[in-house]
Amino acid sequence: MILLDGKKVAQEIRAEIREEVETLKARYGRAPGLAVILVGQDPASQVYVRNKERACAEAGIVSFPFHLPVETSQNELEGLIQRLNRDVTVDGILLQLPLPAGLDGQRCLELIDPGKDVDGFHPVNVGKLTLGLPGFRSCTPAGVMELLRRYNLSPACKKAVVVGRSNIVGKPLALMLGQSGACANATVTLCHSGTADLGRECLEADFLFVAVGRPRFVTGDMIKPGAVVVDVGINRTDDGLVGDCDFESVKEKASALTPVPGGVGPMTIAQLLKNTIDGYKAHVGAKE
Repeated sequence: MILLDGKKVAQEIRAEIREEVETLKARYGRAPGLAVILVGQDPASQVYVRNKERACAEAGIVSFPFHLPVETSQNELEGLIQRLNRDVTVDGILLQLPLPAGLDGQRCLELIDPGKDVDGFHPVNVGKLTLGLPGFRSCTPAGVMELLRRYNLSPACKKAVVVGRSNIVGKPLALMLGQSGACANATVTLCHSGTADLGRECLEADFLFVAVGRPRFVTGDMIKPGAVVVDVGINRTDDGLVGDCDFESVKEKASALTPVPGGVGPMTIAQLLKNTIDGYKAHVGAKE
């Protein structure tokens, strides 16, 4: 079985980005800039934001941190987003979700300039994904696709099953898998925790992607022998961090499998950096 080492691949991508940033900075006179907005003191969000800011620093991307108190009003948050939209040194805006109660996260996401929406959540970028047009892609599913590409695992002409229908992972991943391209072009089935006979659907998958947010939800008896399994989930349990797949039983069936942690998570941050670079290139008029 191949262990799909997202941590190792992400380190390679970040090294490539760091080298590219040095070249771009010398050519255009400034480094790419990413604004990160965190409202409140949610511990998990604080960890995620710290990791993203550290990754930016390592890659040579300027991080503009905005750590706001939980009492921040909707008007104050919207005003900050609008200022960042106008700031020519900011190439990407990341709004860490979830927001504290009383704040409208969707409204805030829709206020972000689509050209700075490095999370790929704005309806304009979601629409571009649906139509197969260039635009920012949601970081986790885009990271999954890049991980497959780096391991030369193509789902083209294979059956891919996605378990989980969230707007952040499941839906965009299903769209990416079904589009034309060397590392896509799959026949896709989108399932969820309420799908009738989910086990049978999973057993038919050549490529299985699991993102339901339930620890060890998918077990080895649901895996087709030789399937490629990508576990997007990360759950805190008494045993530590575990995925949505039961790793020990699934690894006996799968030909390739992502670990948790160390699989998809690092790829998400790598894709965020890549999106920031793409936004920067568009703003400075860089040519490929």
